[in-house]
Parts: sequence; structure tokens; C-alpha cells
Amino acid sequence: MKQPLQISFHGMERSAAIEDAARKKAEHLERFAPDIMACRVVVDLVQKHKHQGQPYAVRIDLTVPGHELVVDRVQDEDVHVALRDAFDDMKRKLEDLVRQRRGDEKLHPRELHGEVVRLNGDEGFGFIRTPDGEEYYFGRDNLHGGRFEQLEVGTAVQFIAEVAGEGAQAKRVSLGKHGTGQG
Repeated sequence: MKQPLQISFHGMERSAAIEDAARKKAEHLERFAPDIMACRVVVDLVQKHKHQGQPYAVRIDLTVPGHELVVDRVQDEDVHVALRDAFDDMKRKLEDLVRQRRGDEKLHPRELHGEVVRLNGDEGFGFIRTPDGEEYYFGRDNLHGGRFEQLEVGTAVQFIAEVAGEGAQAKRVSLGKHGTGQG
């Protein structure tokens, strides 16, 4: 990076652990685009109603020659989850830009729809069944934009399927059916 990484905190005390995690994630982005000129990360403790949890919001501004990429509105009650999700979003944007620069076409993973059929709340995992009867494992960390505790058997979800060493897994699981057609 041509300029040093800038990390700022709003509504909360500075945290060396969060700064270290942000540095590592920013360094990881340089693998995709070594010409990153600047990266600014803002971690904000959002002031919400006192009866709700207080989510952390993360914003990332990344400058590469000819482009400024921004990720914001990433929130979670766990600051590390918000940071991870924001950097994951930025990584996807950066990968898209690199593909665009090379003239490659992006292949979008197929989004599937299903419903939660089994949950193990104590260990933080569950299974999703698609309308065609296929089952996919997912863990607490695969849930995007919701809390694991909100899930119940029968909850409609959408997700990206991935084959792993242990079998079929659901990644980027989100609540509800967001598209019009089934997977």
C-alpha cells in the first residue's frame, strides 16, 4: 500500500486487537490488487435503542488507480463479525475490479433457496433442505445479516452452495426468500 492503513473508531475506545485484525485483512487484499494506494477503515459503535443490542458498523474506503471502492452498512453485534463481513465484501468488489481490468467475465455462484430443517443451537450449526431434497450443513459463521438465535426449524433462507471435504455446505446464508424463482 502506498499510504499507511488508516483505522479510526467512533463511539468506542481504540482497540489494538481490532486494529491488528484490520491490518491482517487489509494485507490480504493486497494479494488481489498489489496496486492499492490507500485503505481507510472506520469502526463505529452504532447507538441504538437501549433495549436492543448495540451493533458495530464497519466502513472501508479503498483506493486503487482510477477507482475508489467503498463498503459500508456492514453491521453486527460482534465487532469481529462486522469487520470480517466488511472485508469479505471488499474482497469481492476488488476481485470484480481485477476481473474487469483483465476483461474477464464474472461467474456468479448459483443462489439456492431452502428451509432450515435441523438446528443445534448449543454447538451453533444446522442443516438446510432445498425443495429438491438436498441437505446442506451450515455453521453460525455462515449466517449473513442475521443472528443464529433468530433461526427456527422451518425458517426460509437463501444461500450459496459449496462442496467441502465434509460434504455439501451452505455459505452466506441469509434469512428469507429474496429472489422470485427457486434455485
